[in-house]
Amino acid sequence: MSLDPAALQVLVSGLTGVAEEMGAVLRRAAFSPNIKERADCSAALFGPAGELLVQAEHIPVHLGSMPASVRAAIDAFGGDWSPGEQIVLNDPFAGGTHLNDITLVAPCIVDGRLVGFVANRAHHADVGGAAPGSIPADATEIHQEGLRIPPTRLDDGLRRLLAANSRTPVERDGDLDAQIGANVTGVERLAAFADAPLDEVIAYGERRMRAALAELPDGTWTFEDVVDSTGAAPDQQRPSRIVVTLTVDGDAIRFDFSGSSPQSRGNVNAVEAVTVSSVAFALRAALDPTIPANGGSFRPVEVVAPPGTIVAALPPAAVGAGNVEVSQRVADVCLGALAQVVPSRVGAASQGTMNNLLVGGDGWVYYETVAGGQGGSPHGPGMSGVHTAMTNTKNTPIEALERAFPLRVLRQRLRRGSGGAGSAPGGEGIERDLQVLTDVTVSLITERRVSRPWGLAGGAPGAVGENWLVPGGDEARAERLPDKCTVRLRAGDVLRMLTPGGGGWGAPG
Repeated sequence: MSLDPAALQVLVSGLTGVAEEMGAVLRRAAFSPNIKERADCSAALFGPAGELLVQAEHIPVHLGSMPASVRAAIDAFGGDWSPGEQIVLNDPFAGGTHLNDITLVAPCIVDGRLVGFVANRAHHADVGGAAPGSIPADATEIHQEGLRIPPTRLDDGLRRLLAANSRTPVERDGDLDAQIGANVTGVERLAAFADAPLDEVIAYGERRMRAALAELPDGTWTFEDVVDSTGAAPDQQRPSRIVVTLTVDGDAIRFDFSGSSPQSRGNVNAVEAVTVSSVAFALRAALDPTIPANGGSFRPVEVVAPPGTIVAALPPAAVGAGNVEVSQRVADVCLGALAQVVPSRVGAASQGTMNNLLVGGDGWVYYETVAGGQGGSPHGPGMSGVHTAMTNTKNTPIEALERAFPLRVLRQRLRRGSGGAGSAPGGEGIERDLQVLTDVTVSLITERRVSRPWGLAGGAPGAVGENWLVPGGDEARAERLPDKCTVRLRAGDVLRMLTPGGGGWGAPG
């Protein structure tokens, strides 16, 4: 080591500040409410070999999978880098997550030497496909979900191609400009660290993780859970298993997902990069959130995700819901296993879904994930009405939503009694009524409408979520909607979503 602890922390903080600034530039310059208001975007820095250096505190499912995107870009172009260029990709089978998440990777070159890479990822509200929002509930292969981009140098031709495939081309162009600007800022700032010992940052992460793992008892533990369904069709309305076997051996750990269900005919499939991101989130959350999130901290971690399963889907599987829903359940099973190893550090299950809502009309598309309940824990009750686990977005403020789209929020409040009972109760979900002011297409991609977020240490499970259509606002004609569906709504119809509560922790007093 050439740095003392104080100097190392200064270096880590300085690099992290670059990633945070990239995120701020991206949000402020973005066109879409999804990025500007909800902050559905992430940024990180990487070393010259593509290993993660630091990340901003953005979206866990973005950040944990982003190293695979940078690796895909490096594999595609080798050492052929030019200052100022940007590599764009969204291919889930080449480091991406789902097609909406477009990643830009840019090299930082100083005096002809590659210092490292900057990258950011943003969820674009529409990239084509069979339904507005590009996550059609009835998709059976990835070609139905929109434009798929392997690692490619970004130029005007590719930008025109992306715009031509989107229902909202102006918004796509504006959000892409924001991503470019974020990387330009990141490259400029990273250049100031050209002579810094970046390897020590990664080595520090490895030391911290190995030390934390060495404190755990050796052994093997298993936990399993289900996703409620794999798609909208009647034959898809059955659960799929996700099972993990966790093994601790000295200062190393393995998460083995053998025994999980095969990949499905629907879109509820995660690619391996998404599963890895869920493991990374759960492990840091359970052990010590102050462990640096970099490539070094993941060196002692092995992930076994059998190809062709729901946690490591192969093409041409549809994967739109894998990023948003399977990732949540993978995090749940990892935390459930870790709760057996370190019970004083892990809480009950949170809502376990992102409650994805996609609405599209003539020339506009709205996308949002809706908050719910956090699980209670040894540290106290779960929070209510928050995004949990693999998502870290905000909500779209009602004023911004109603200004941007022909939609009206009639009701938004906490769903009383939805959190599981316990000495530390689970947090409560949300009740929201959304009225459409014009004819639209709606897609719902939700979970925990059958299985309940589990409690721990004697705590009760949280309430399941519910989806309802209230035609014309007439309560007498209200009908329950399935967890995953794509439907047409007429002007005046109301979509009601009741999100799950978190599980309770500890036996009720």
